[in-house]
Amino acid sequence: MKVLDLKCSHDHRFEGWFASTDEFESQLSRKLVACPMCSTTDVSRMPSAPRLNLTSARGEAVPQQAPRAAQAAASPEAGAMQARALQFMRELIDKTENVGERFAEEARRIHYNEAPARNIRGVTTPEDAHALLEEGIDVLPLPVPDALKEPLQ
Repeated sequence: MKVLDLKCSHDHRFEGWFASTDEFESQLSRKLVACPMCSTTDVSRMPSAPRLNLTSARGEAVPQQAPRAAQAAASPEAGAMQARALQFMRELIDKTENVGERFAEEARRIHYNEAPARNIRGVTTPEDAHALLEEGIDVLPLPVPDALKEPLQ
């Protein structure tokens, strides 16, 4: 199993696990490798040191490379900001009801007191979002990273 350091065109850094380097290249060429933060498939491989788990001839463990989290990152602030953004999105998802494609309809029902007031999220077209704003209904477009749409294993 190969653990590769990857980066998307928006400078989000993440790890990918692949059976081999050839498998990574194959998936990359088919646009199957996507950034967990922004879902772009414009991904490139970052330089990384190999991780080897070796023992010496006498059976003594050879010191391993420090874990990735302990390695010096190109921008520690960027990593911290990504972590805060993901935490914010997780909290937002936990505290809202997903109404899916019915977002515009449900937002109107809540606004006009036809449904109980609650925090909702969902999907709508830019035109419907603009119409909601014109009606005085506050909406905020907020793309949710694919990594947060389903539970992580």
